[in-house]
Amino acid sequence: MAAQFPSIPRLHIGATAPPCRDWDRNPKGTNDDTERQSRNSRPQVVDRRRRRLATVLAETLSGKRSPWFTRHTDTGDFVVVVNAEKVAVTGKKMTDKKYYRHSGYPGGIKERTLAQQLERRPEEVLRMAVRGMLPKNRLGRQQLMKLKIYAGGEHPHTAQKPEPLRLTRKAEV
Repeated sequence: MAAQFPSIPRLHIGATAPPCRDWDRNPKGTNDDTERQSRNSRPQVVDRRRRRLATVLAETLSGKRSPWFTRHTDTGDFVVVVNAEKVAVTGKKMTDKKYYRHSGYPGGIKERTLAQQLERRPEEVLRMAVRGMLPKNRLGRQQLMKLKIYAGGEHPHTAQKPEPLRLTRKAEV
């Protein structure tokens, strides 16, 4: 007894291809994710005076605080952080926490303490903390570009009318 397969429609010379499924669902040809992102994306400003700030920033950048969260798309908001130089840490982290970098040459490893790093580049302390919590791929790099960190209290993004960042975990529409 031969196996019965459903018939597969064949295209003949001169016949047109049937429309694809995406075209049937979305006849305008627009991407729903980009529309959703543009509708939801808004700049938010936050002052650094909060513990576990990097966790909240990573959630906001990745869009996990949004009801439209999709793991494979960038649905997060732009975030502006001010007063990054006044970051507060607990315990002996100012002297014990180390930041390492390597020049690429043998024996070229260099280290700085948190206090030295805050003195030289205070924005990078928070940026590196948030970067470690984002995906390690193109999406994570794209999300990190939406994070703007400034050491002082002023920022050049006033024209975008940023809103204060809500620090609760509830999603808002």
